[in-house]
Amino acid sequence: MLIEPGKLLATVNNPDDLKKLDQTQLVQLCEELRNFIIDNVSVYGGHFGASLGVVELTVALHYIFNTPKDQLVWDVGHQAYGHKILTGRRDIFHSNRMYKGMSGFPKMKESEYDAFGVGHSSTSISAALGMAVASKYKGDEEKQHIAVIGDGAMTGGLAFEGMNHAGVSNSNLLIILNDNCMSIDPNVGALKDYLTDITTSHTYNKMKDEVWNVLGKISKFGPNAREIISKVENSIKSFLLSQSNMFESLNLRYFGPVDGHDVNHLVSILDDLKDIKGPKILHCITRKGKGYGPSENGNQTTWHAPGKFDKLTGEIRKKVHDTPQPPKYQDVFGHTLVELAENNQKIMGITPAMPSGSSMNIMMKAMPDRAFDVGIAEQHAVTFSAGLATQGLIPFCNIYSSFMQRAYDQVIHDVCIQDLAVNFFLDRAGFAGADGPTHHGAYDIGYMRCIPNMIVAAPMNEAELRNLMYTSQLPRKGQAFTIRYPRGQGVMPEWRTPMEEVKIGTGRKIKDGEDIAILTIGHIGNYAVEACEKLAKKDLNPAHYDMRFVKPLDEEMLHEVFANYKKVITIEDGCLMGGFGSAVLEFMAENNYSAQVKRLGIPDAIIEHGEQIELQKECGFDPEGIEKAVIALTEPAMAKS
Repeated sequence: MLIEPGKLLATVNNPDDLKKLDQTQLVQLCEELRNFIIDNVSVYGGHFGASLGVVELTVALHYIFNTPKDQLVWDVGHQAYGHKILTGRRDIFHSNRMYKGMSGFPKMKESEYDAFGVGHSSTSISAALGMAVASKYKGDEEKQHIAVIGDGAMTGGLAFEGMNHAGVSNSNLLIILNDNCMSIDPNVGALKDYLTDITTSHTYNKMKDEVWNVLGKISKFGPNAREIISKVENSIKSFLLSQSNMFESLNLRYFGPVDGHDVNHLVSILDDLKDIKGPKILHCITRKGKGYGPSENGNQTTWHAPGKFDKLTGEIRKKVHDTPQPPKYQDVFGHTLVELAENNQKIMGITPAMPSGSSMNIMMKAMPDRAFDVGIAEQHAVTFSAGLATQGLIPFCNIYSSFMQRAYDQVIHDVCIQDLAVNFFLDRAGFAGADGPTHHGAYDIGYMRCIPNMIVAAPMNEAELRNLMYTSQLPRKGQAFTIRYPRGQGVMPEWRTPMEEVKIGTGRKIKDGEDIAILTIGHIGNYAVEACEKLAKKDLNPAHYDMRFVKPLDEEMLHEVFANYKKVITIEDGCLMGGFGSAVLEFMAENNYSAQVKRLGIPDAIIEHGEQIELQKECGFDPEGIEKAVIALTEPAMAKS
């Protein structure tokens, strides 16, 4: 089912077509663009509220600026659906986030209009500044560089680092702050309060409009008048706000706040701003989910990425099951954390801007003084947790696997070098699915197991996750503890099992076998169970070991494996380079064993987006791939046939 675009939108195949429209037609175009996004996402799924909130801004940007020569960076890419539709991808938009289809985020390989790939937040200012400095160096100072950053992304430290440099760069950079008080969950922190102060200062806004009108006519004055008006403008801002303007203090010319849903006003403002040289920031007030009632006025966290829904009623379509279903791993974490915290007053919960995504919101509701959303600030989350640990508390720091990459130095420098007992829970480990390579948790096994004073484990099911969580809060001498688990459901509908301690560095034998041993780590072990059941029908009987810990490895179990099996398969939903299989090979070499070892996992390549099972199949560690690997290793002739 292909969605037909509106009459005006059907004529816009690129920004040059957009510029052919009369400005009076832009309101209608915005309405058609918004409806096209609503229609497609309701049928095919995807991110939703963020792109609806910047429809007018997107149209205005491409109407005024000469993209792709003028370079536009979106932060985060959730906002970019309208941008993609206006830049030649309208007719393939239905493939958004599907296997082999269009990426859900801007991607340089996909289009020349995507100036920079963005999946993680807070990168736009630094990237656009780099582009601006390069243009200045090459003598192309007429080229424009625009960073559109959400107020949620502005809480990330990298955004402040970029602004700090931009203020002294004298480069042609325009930062557009898309202020809607939301990232995925509602924004938190002092910056949110500061932006609210600016937004709600009626006196300041009235005076600001008058100053803006004067500045809009600046071309009629000489250079001395420009200097005088600039001083007057700065004085008004400092006088009317309770504190001096933060952006102005960084030497960024501040304009706003302005209505981000008035497309004609935005066109006028952007037309003025493109002629003002140097670094500057435009503060736009928008509403996430604008133009679709259930999203705009309902739970905006739910409507960030609602999945498929009924456009007319706003009812989100959910699968109906006849039997009880296993919970999501994140929910097992959230509820188990509260259970543990009720019995251990030292436990504290920390997450960087993902309370609903990680289910930390369950503890935040039950124990608001012991659970913290620190904003999009993974580095701070880790070092804040380290500070808690120095005082004898037990931090449960939950960060998506791919986001933990942003705090790697803090894990080493602030936690492991100091041998602090911080517990890290890495959600979305393995393939993240439709979000693609920026969100795949492909590398955490490799990058965590190489750090001294670090324990690394992964549960095969919900009961094992609960047991590992229980173990992690027991007294131990230092050592950080990383527990990784995937996005999505587990395998146990009856998951509220009694918790018990797991001896660190011990695995468990799932089944005995002959000729070949399968070693798995984490949830992917359930695929091996499924494969073994199918192999039994072919008279093949591999042994299966759930290793449970990557570091320390269960050496007693590995001695058993290599003493009894000359053929071994390792399986992990992480990178093969330096991962679990590599650890097993290291053990084999160090202990002078000899065996034929086949490693299954994520290869040394960037794997694109798609459903998790599609990507696992592509990499050969879905149940069928495991079955084929066993056959190939045990009966080569049978595998060839």
